[in-house]
Amino acid sequence: MSGSGYRVEKDSLGEVEVPESALWAAQTQRAIDNFRLSGMPMPGPFIHALGLVKWAAAGANGSLGLLEAGHAKAIQDAAISVARGELDTQFPVDVFQTGSGTSSNMNANEVIARLATTRVGQPVHPNDHVNMCQSSNDVVPTAIHVAAVLLLHESLLPALGRLTDTLTEREKAFADCVKTGRTHLMDALPLTVGQEISGWRAQIVQCRERLRDCLPRLRQVALGATAVGTGANAHPQFAAAAAALLARETGIDFRLADNPFASLAAQDTAVELSGHLRTLAVAMMKIANDLRWMNSGPLTGLSDAVLPALQPGSSIMPGKVNPVIPEAVAMVCAQVIGNDVTVSIAGQSGNFQLNVMLPVIALSLIQSIELLANSASALAEDAISGLQMNRERIAMQVARNPILATALNPVIGYDRAAEIAKRAYRDNRPVLDVAREMTDIDDAELQRLLDPMRMTGLGS
Repeated sequence: MSGSGYRVEKDSLGEVEVPESALWAAQTQRAIDNFRLSGMPMPGPFIHALGLVKWAAAGANGSLGLLEAGHAKAIQDAAISVARGELDTQFPVDVFQTGSGTSSNMNANEVIARLATTRVGQPVHPNDHVNMCQSSNDVVPTAIHVAAVLLLHESLLPALGRLTDTLTEREKAFADCVKTGRTHLMDALPLTVGQEISGWRAQIVQCRERLRDCLPRLRQVALGATAVGTGANAHPQFAAAAAALLARETGIDFRLADNPFASLAAQDTAVELSGHLRTLAVAMMKIANDLRWMNSGPLTGLSDAVLPALQPGSSIMPGKVNPVIPEAVAMVCAQVIGNDVTVSIAGQSGNFQLNVMLPVIALSLIQSIELLANSASALAEDAISGLQMNRERIAMQVARNPILATALNPVIGYDRAAEIAKRAYRDNRPVLDVAREMTDIDDAELQRLLDPMRMTGLGS
């Protein structure tokens, strides 16, 4: 029997009312009813990866003769629809659910089974057919790895490549622009803006390399481990066949985990990846804050640089323009650093044979990757590519920078150079003029010693 707008589904605990239009069944509905904690469903990339895993599993089971050909094809057809994001609305289970992610696995099993039943014209069971040779305990960790690898390849690594290219272009554009260096937020020896940007570029390149270094471990999947790592109820050839299908479909060399027990009990690779994402967030926070400082002003700040004006900056102060992209990126970085704390705590929750914080690990990793990819693109396209320098102001600051007297240390000693620096600062005069009065160094030699470009290591 069914009520108005509902149908009755059964599971091992009894009957449950499910919305008539829903593709899911009883276990998913119980999860919807039980886990009303955040209103946040599992992220799309995880669901799509789950669809890929189910597609590969059905293909493997069909090739091994464990599933009838019609059933295998119907399951694969339904699963690939999940993988393509065509059924996202059918996955409403809250992120904060059972720690194994069983509710999301059963959500996929039930949706795929219902669609497959319609297509094949025969009953397709969510557990016996769709979940054949699998457990939530190996499916969910596999889906986490698959989602992370795909996002890295398709989103974050390309975005970091574009950011690196943009930084390289700006580095070259400002190779001849000498500015005052700053340490402790105080004036220091000069360097070129190109040199400064090269430091940012190197940070991003190194972060990209760290992420790439993690990929061989991320490509290892837990499939075949089933409930506790022993492979109970799975055909001995199932896992290798499913991993091969995953690799063929994605073009990525997925393979079985070196140790199936560790693949269930621990999430160390997820923790490692999260740490690299945190490092990238720290690097991008540094770059964003440097841009904010350099853009500060226009009258009372540093005003070294001018960022593109993207929107009015105040609801009350006309003409005010703020560094909105660096600010937004800095907030993203704060969120990613917080996500890393979550993943670190969750990674410790591998109790005996199973980690029981898998859904929040999935959420945190996916959110961090997506946020950082979008932020890298925004930083490149909407901030750094249009960055301009106040060359005249910068040149004036360099000429009057008392720290230029450092170049005189080898000739007249630290103490006398300090006297020149102090007088230049006190009188607000160029160091060159004061040094002419306070030393007997030949004028040509003095100009050579105090040439800011020479001090950057790029001059003659």
